[in-house]
Order: sequence, then structure tokens, then C-alpha cells
Amino acid sequence: MTTTVNAYATPAAKAPFEKTTIVRCDLKPSDVLIDIRFAGICHSDIHTAREEWGSTTFPLVPGHEIAGVVSEVGSGVTKYQVGDRVGVGCMVDSCRECENCKAGEEQYCLRGNVGTYGGVLDGTPTDGGYSEKIVVDEKYVLGIPEGIELDVAAPLLCAGITLYSPLRHWGAGPGKNVAIVGMGGLGHMGVKIAHALGAEVTVLSQSLSKKEDGERFGADHYYATSDDATFEQLAGTFDLIVNTVSAPLPMDRYLGLLGLDGTIVNVGAPSEPLEVPAFALIPMRRSWAGSMIGGIRETQEMLEFCAEHGLGAEIEVIDASRIDEAYDRVVDSDVRYRFVIDVATMA
Repeated sequence: MTTTVNAYATPAAKAPFEKTTIVRCDLKPSDVLIDIRFAGICHSDIHTAREEWGSTTFPLVPGHEIAGVVSEVGSGVTKYQVGDRVGVGCMVDSCRECENCKAGEEQYCLRGNVGTYGGVLDGTPTDGGYSEKIVVDEKYVLGIPEGIELDVAAPLLCAGITLYSPLRHWGAGPGKNVAIVGMGGLGHMGVKIAHALGAEVTVLSQSLSKKEDGERFGADHYYATSDDATFEQLAGTFDLIVNTVSAPLPMDRYLGLLGLDGTIVNVGAPSEPLEVPAFALIPMRRSWAGSMIGGIRETQEMLEFCAEHGLGAEIEVIDASRIDEAYDRVVDSDVRYRFVIDVATMA
């Protein structure tokens, strides 16, 4: 039988969140029912809820940084059992048949993956993690290793994998000079992961206000991008730059920081177009790329890596009634470094 659960939804673009109820479907043989304990607030949630990335279907229950415990499994489930600590990230299905899905890169499904919220699955809109329970096919559920608490694990399901994937793909490690642009919810995880991979890590932030934090997370160097001298001093320095900022930046200046064959990877997605400065790309054979989360296999790898290295997000846990306040504070960069909703407060 279907299950009615408490949730928080926004009824329209930029409208306040309201406590409501939603229905979770019956379990199919391959499904897992998860009691959600914590749900991270991602800037993507804000962009979507405020229709900054295009049209959104309302009412909307966001949330794709989900950590909880299995409370029921379908008759065909083999990966999980009741009581397992699990997570759900940004997608709950994909076609499973295209070359990208078969390669374990479901995030790039050629037919389009199904988002944890704001998508459509079996003809029904998907509702996300700002809720008490969720039903997900076991193929899209992640095991959370012992050694990571559920509250600090939740943001790893988006922020963690969003940084881990490009850092691994572009070879961050010993002997590589890596810069992380921005020290927010994404950037702070980039610093931690790049350091654990063995790279020399530099933070490029608007100011030096978080320098002490950055160094505590593993940064070897920390520079203010508001200082013109930074771009002169660091010209031609980096093998890899990961840009986490969701706002327009003067990309010619940042590209100028790359050395020979260096790459800048955008994971931040500003709503405004970014200019492509060709004459900053052509010298030094530089590249400008993009990256989006990671596949299920790589996300599980990331969780194991974080457990091995004792990594988790820096969080501020809030009651569900404070979602609107948290959204405003994220936009104002007034969080260190990720808000996480205590789902028990939805009862």
C-alpha cells in the first residue's frame, strides 16, 4: 500500500516553503524504502525552486542529498537489507541501456536521467529528500560506510561527488597543482578531496575570510581573487582548476592561471552565459570543460574514499521550518558550509 509522509514543498517560484504531505508509491520488487534522517540543501535546490534555471513544475519538494536507513525492501532486492545506512543523490533512474549508462556514467544518460526531484518516473513527478521517506530502485541507492555520520554524509551525495568526479577524471594527485575556485558548499569538499588525493591545493576565493578554514581542510595556499596581484603572481601555475562558483567570472583571467595543457572545469552553473575568450584558450593549449556529479559506481567509490580518509561535509543542522531562512543565507554566502535538514523535525 502507498505511504503518506510529511514533507516540505514550495507551491510556486520564490514562494515560502510549506509543510505538506506526499504519497510514496508501493515497493516494486527492486525498490528500497528509506527512512530519511538528513537532507542537505544544495544551491541547485535554490536555483530550481526560484526558477533560475528555467521552468519548474510546482509544488516542488526538493532535496538530492539524502541520508537515511532502509526500513523495507522489495522482494527482489539483493544489495540492501532493513537497517542498512544508505544515501540517494541527484538521480533515481536512467535508461540503463545507452552506452553511457552501460559505462557506469548514468549522469550522462543519452535519454536523460531521472532527477530525484523535479523529474518524472513511471508517469509521476518525483519528490525529493525534504520528506520523511523515499522509495528508490536499489541500483540508484548508495551504501554509506561506517565511519561517516549520516548528517555529514548527506552533502557528499551531491557536493562530494560533484568535486570528486572531475578531480579523479583530470588526474588530481601527487605532482599536480590544483586550484579550487570558491570556498562554499562545493569548494570546501573540493579542498578536502584534492588534498586527500595528494595534490598541491590552492584556494581562489573572493576574500581571505575563510583562509583559516581552507588551510584546516588541507589547502597549501590561499589567495583572494579580489586582489589583482593574485592573477599576476599565479599566471601559468595550475594543471587543473575546478570552478565551483555559480556566478559569472572573468574567465580570461582564470584561464590565464593554467599552465601548458591545463584544464579549468566548471561545476558551478551560473544562470547567465559565460564568454569563451579564445585568445586565453589557444596559448598553452588550455582546455575549458564541464562536469556533472558522477555515476552510481563512482559515487559509491567516493563514499568509500571519504570513509577511508575521514572526510565529511562541514554542516549546520537546521529544523525543517528554517528552510526559507537557510535559502537566503546560502545566497548571501552565510553558511559554513552546508545546511542539512534534520528530517525528524518534520514529524
